[in-house]
Amino acid sequence: MENIKILITEDEIQKRIKELVAAMNEYYGNEEVHVICALKGAVIFAADLVRSLKMPVKMEFIRLSSYGGSKTSSGKVNAVDIALPDLNNKNVLIVEDIVDTGLTAKFLLDFMALNFKTKSTKFCALLDKKIFRKTDIEPDYYGFEIDDKFVIGYGLDYEGYYRNLRYIGYI
Repeated sequence: MENIKILITEDEIQKRIKELVAAMNEYYGNEEVHVICALKGAVIFAADLVRSLKMPVKMEFIRLSSYGGSKTSSGKVNAVDIALPDLNNKNVLIVEDIVDTGLTAKFLLDFMALNFKTKSTKFCALLDKKIFRKTDIEPDYYGFEIDDKFVIGYGLDYEGYYRNLRYIGYI
């Protein structure tokens, strides 16, 4: 694919991650945190994020799907793999790549509330695309607010490609 325009540079991403980590380190202190990374899109962001957290961290991975190979959400969230350990009385930080409609975030937060009585549940997204929001979900932490662009790179893909870009671009 050609004509990829840079929306957020690698340096801007790394600077913002440092700011998010500072806020998280302050909030959690030395308390253990269970980071739940939503695959596949959030894996690069989550890896960069957790490497700078100062508290004890356990990582879990889940797979959800709301995109059917197109550039828009299907509007339906499918749990592909959501096996999690006992998270009762634990601090949980859910890490996602992007919140647009908010349906995936709502699904995850509802799933946590129905299945666990966590000590705390926070939601972090690299990108917040409020323009498409269909729920009242707002991330506790987010990297960047973006407008109506189809974004790729830094974990976000188009038909499985472009996750490896070091920046966030759009087409």
